[in-house]
Amino acid sequence: MARFVTAWATVGAFAWFGKDWLADLNQPLWALGLFAWLLAVIFWSAFGVVHEAEALADLLGEPLGTLVLTLSIVVIEVALISAVMLGAKDAPTLGRDTMFAVLMIVLNGVVGLGLLLGGLRHHQQSYNLQGASAFLAVIIPLSTLALIIPNFTTSTSDGTLTKLQAVTFSVFTVALYGVFLLIQTGRHSEFFKEAAEPDAALTADLRVAAEDGRGAAPGASLRHTILLVANILPIVLLSKSLATILEYGIGALGAPSALSGVLIAGIVFTPEAISALRAVARNELQRAINLCLGAATSTIGLTVPAILAVGLISGQTVVLGLKPTEMTLLAVTLILSTLTFSSLRTTVLEGAVHLVVFFVYLVLIFSP
Repeated sequence: MARFVTAWATVGAFAWFGKDWLADLNQPLWALGLFAWLLAVIFWSAFGVVHEAEALADLLGEPLGTLVLTLSIVVIEVALISAVMLGAKDAPTLGRDTMFAVLMIVLNGVVGLGLLLGGLRHHQQSYNLQGASAFLAVIIPLSTLALIIPNFTTSTSDGTLTKLQAVTFSVFTVALYGVFLLIQTGRHSEFFKEAAEPDAALTADLRVAAEDGRGAAPGASLRHTILLVANILPIVLLSKSLATILEYGIGALGAPSALSGVLIAGIVFTPEAISALRAVARNELQRAINLCLGAATSTIGLTVPAILAVGLISGQTVVLGLKPTEMTLLAVTLILSTLTFSSLRTTVLEGAVHLVVFFVYLVLIFSP
């Protein structure tokens, strides 16, 4: 309740006084205080989103549970990126930088740390190979289409897309992601459950529903869904104010422009990363993989069409093509992820390798 009241009180305060507060950002301490306030409220609300999504996950079982959490987080990501793009005078690379940051943070940072900690605690961990392969089968073409192909088209020469390319690529991306969702939630949902006991979560859910009564699970699901939306909305409503301060701060400090994407990705995915690491600690590697690879898949599948739509509607330029060093890191990450999830068990070694790539990415942000 305290989280809910604080978040919506902050929304009300910025709706009423925000214009005057944000007009006085030239005072560093004032700007820092506003940023800290907004960041704390958004983080707290994001943890509320994770809490409600995990409650839904317990009711719905895998893979629907982690899918709800992943889609909720991506909605927040799209809201933050859109707020910065619409509020800033010129942020052509923000969407690209954020998507790349998400891929590096999730596929190298979180996966690496998770596999390292899981290997140290459990020696070897198992998962459903078919599920991981399905994720990568979508992540590889979508990330290549969005972040690499724009650099090699001849219609444009600056990593952008023509209107025809933007529209058609968006349609292709959404269509492929839609097919993946049908596979994940329907015909082959068993790919995304523990391989040893593919129906364990479903059986447990049915047993709980039978014990509590037929109407208990739907009623609980509705309550958690309402609370989930109630926690997401303050983040979306406060995102424009946070974006204004973020843009001003990075410009004032002369920090790399890519840092905006890293900060947005960090703000959005920290709660989900914590949820994934908790799952690893409980030896639930499949759930962690669903969260991590699902986050990467949803980010590319939903963020690309969203930012291209914002660019077309607002008339802003959207640069998607990565720089050569970033393309190399992305290629290494995709190859490494394919190798990591090509056997039925993971060890400390895979985690250490992913973490090294992640640290290289962090260094290149400040020393390109």
